[in-house]
Amino acid sequence: MSLFQFPLIEGVSTSERKRPMVAKISVSACALILLTAGTSPVSAASLSRSVDVDGTPTAVWSMIGPFCAIKDWHPAIGTCVEDGYSPRTRTLVTRDGKARFVETQTARSDAEHLYSYIFKSSPLPVTDYTSTLKVTAKSKDISTITWSGTYTPDHGKENDASDALRGIYESGLDAIKTKLTK
Repeated sequence: MSLFQFPLIEGVSTSERKRPMVAKISVSACALILLTAGTSPVSAASLSRSVDVDGTPTAVWSMIGPFCAIKDWHPAIGTCVEDGYSPRTRTLVTRDGKARFVETQTARSDAEHLYSYIFKSSPLPVTDYTSTLKVTAKSKDISTITWSGTYTPDHGKENDASDALRGIYESGLDAIKTKLTK
């Protein structure tokens, strides 16, 4: 049997068996191929910002470490409400009332001065967002606060996602620095 001949199949004529075999592709498969042609998948991204502030890690952590303390130091956050369950979940609403974030704490170490959290919901064009806020000693009375995160930006919204998160991190860290400047 040649490559282009069907084996003997009942109900298939001899002339049909000699025609080249053509793969049948459904209309939906063709549409999927056309929609994804020339596009690349969006890959995970990361962002990290740090600031040096006056104070020991313990003193700095006492100000920024409580999960809802973000409302006291981040200029964009108007309210923070914790649900009281474990793991802790907080709902943040911006000062202008236009944005709402629901975040769940996934790790916490008061001894290491850090916590991590994920977005349960957010207006930002990202998925799989996870973030860590950490305070470390730089010198005797200087600490470094690092806010870092990983996420997958929505397709076509890579710059929007990066710009939004960069703005959130930088404005928050700048506000902490201002509060802790001697």
